[in-house]
Amino acid sequence: MLQSHSLMTEPKPILVTAGIIRSDDRVLICQRHHSDAYGLQWEFPGGKVEEGEELKSSLRRELAEELAIQAEVGPEVFRLRHLYPDRFVEVVFFEIARYQGEVRNQVFEAIEWAPRSRLLEYNFLEADRELVRRISKGEIV
Repeated sequence: MLQSHSLMTEPKPILVTAGIIRSDDRVLICQRHHSDAYGLQWEFPGGKVEEGEELKSSLRRELAEELAIQAEVGPEVFRLRHLYPDRFVEVVFFEIARYQGEVRNQVFEAIEWAPRSRLLEYNFLEADRELVRRISKGEIV
């Protein structure tokens, strides 16, 4: 009897985009709302890609919703897959070179312009920690 391979295949990840927004040597980081899954942990702004949506369009939409800015989405700078106990995600990070509007927190517990050198002091989501390490060392953006 042949065994079904569908049970052994990796589940399809939830596709997410996120933006790395810098101002001089500071990076904009966002603290998840206390009532959200993984509440009070830090992350980069962004969110789930909707069905049929292009990655950069998704990120522009998310940044408008979360921070009230119109972003110019630059190149992809990092991509990861991470299996949390309750979800499997693929996160695509883009550099945000420019934006219009003033950054306003519309959904997070807090937002902060963190010095690159201090990023490791924040309790980031588990999936983001390798990227945070690389940014703090100046290896990425």
